[in-house]
Amino acid sequence: MLFDRINTLLPYIKTGGHRINVPRDLKSITTINKDRECSPESLGLSSSAIDKIWQSVEAYYKTGLHPAITLVIRYKGQIVMSRGLGYSHVGAAGESPDDGSKLATADTPLCLFSGSKAISAMLIHKLAEEGKLNIHDRVSQYIPEYASHGKHLTTIHDLLTHKAGIRIMPIANPTPELMYDFDTVVKILAESPPVGTPKKQQAYHAVTAGYILGAIAQKASGETLPQLLQRVLAEPLGCEHFTFGMAEDRRHQAAVSLPTGLDKVPVISKMLHHMLGVSDRDITSAINSPEAHEAVIPAANIYCSAEEVCRFYQMMLDGGLWQGKRVFETTTINNATRRGKLLFDHSAKAPMRYSAGFMRGEKLWTIFGANTADAFGHLGFINILCWADPAREISVAFLNTGKSLAPEGFIGFANVTSTISSVFKAK
Repeated sequence: MLFDRINTLLPYIKTGGHRINVPRDLKSITTINKDRECSPESLGLSSSAIDKIWQSVEAYYKTGLHPAITLVIRYKGQIVMSRGLGYSHVGAAGESPDDGSKLATADTPLCLFSGSKAISAMLIHKLAEEGKLNIHDRVSQYIPEYASHGKHLTTIHDLLTHKAGIRIMPIANPTPELMYDFDTVVKILAESPPVGTPKKQQAYHAVTAGYILGAIAQKASGETLPQLLQRVLAEPLGCEHFTFGMAEDRRHQAAVSLPTGLDKVPVISKMLHHMLGVSDRDITSAINSPEAHEAVIPAANIYCSAEEVCRFYQMMLDGGLWQGKRVFETTTINNATRRGKLLFDHSAKAPMRYSAGFMRGEKLWTIFGANTADAFGHLGFINILCWADPAREISVAFLNTGKSLAPEGFIGFANVTSTISSVFKAK
C-alpha cells in the first residue's frame, strides 16, 4: 500500500540541515500510557489499525526533524492512543540544553503556536453565549480608535474569519519581541491603515487578529485573558496547564521548540515570511524565551499537553459537554464551527475554508486527511495539528517540537494525518 511505501522510504529522504540523532531502536524513547489506552477491539477496531498509525508517526520521527512528537486520539469518546516519542528538551543537533533524558509524553506541555487561535476563539464565543458581546458587533464598539483608516465596519466575525485586513503588523521590519507587548500591538493595529481590504479579502491573520479579539474579550468580560481562559476552559476541562505562556516555576516542564532542517527553503520560506511578517527561525527562537512565557499572545502562545488539547476537541465534538458537565451550549459550538465559503486566501496563496475560529476540511484532501469535509481544527506553526471529525467520531492532538520547512517533513506530516483518516472510516 501507499502508506507502507511512504513509511519505508521517508527516513531515507534527507534534504540537509540540522537533524536530531535517531536511535536504531525507538522503543527506548517511546512512552505509551497503557492505563489510558482502551482495547481497540472493544470499539470495533483492530490492534493492527492502531499499529498502522504509530508506524506512520515513527516514520515521521525517523526524518530527524522532530525532537519530540506526542499524539492522543479519542474514538467514540475513548482514548485509543496516548503516546510520546523522543525527548522534550533535546537540541536540534543532538545536544541537551536542559534535561535531554526527559522523555516526551502525552502530558508534556508544548506551545500550540497558531493552534492557540481556535482555543482563544472559543473565549469570544463563550462571551457571546453569556450575552456580553455579539460576534457581529463592530470592533470599534469596544476599541473606538480601531475605526480609523476605513476599518470602521470591521466586525468581530471578520477577525475570526480572517477578513479584517490586518494579516500582518502594519510596520516595517517587525521583531518577534514586539509580540510580547500586548497593549502596544493593539494600539498599532487600531491606529494604522489595514494591510488588505477589510470584509472583502480573505487573508490568514497569523497573530494580529488575536490581539484585537483579546482586547475585546477583556473589555467585554472585565477579566484578563488568563483569567478568562482559566474560567471558561482550563478549570471545566480539569487541565493542569492550558495557559498563555508558562509560569516561571513550571517552565522546566515545557518542551522546547527547535528549528531543524535547512535554514531556508526556496519558495516556502518566502511564503511563510509573507504570512508571518518575520522569519520562521526568528519566531522559533523567540517563543522559548522567558519574555514569551510571561507574555499573552492570544493567537500563538497557549501551552498545554496533547492529552489536554484532545479534551478540548472531544468537548467540541460532544456539543459542548465534558464528562457530563456543560462547558458550552450546543448552539455555541455550531456557531463556532459552521463552514464558511471556500475562498482564495491571499496569505496562504491557496483556497481555504474557515469557520468563525477554525480551519475546515474538504471532501477531497486537506491537512486533516482525505474525505474530511466535517473536520474542524487548527494548524500550529507548520506541523502541529489538533482537530475533531464528527464523521469519524475522533478527536486528535498531534503535537511536535521540530520546526522545519523540509519537504520530507511535509510528506511525513501528511502521511500521519492521511493514515489517521484512513483508519477511522467516515460514517
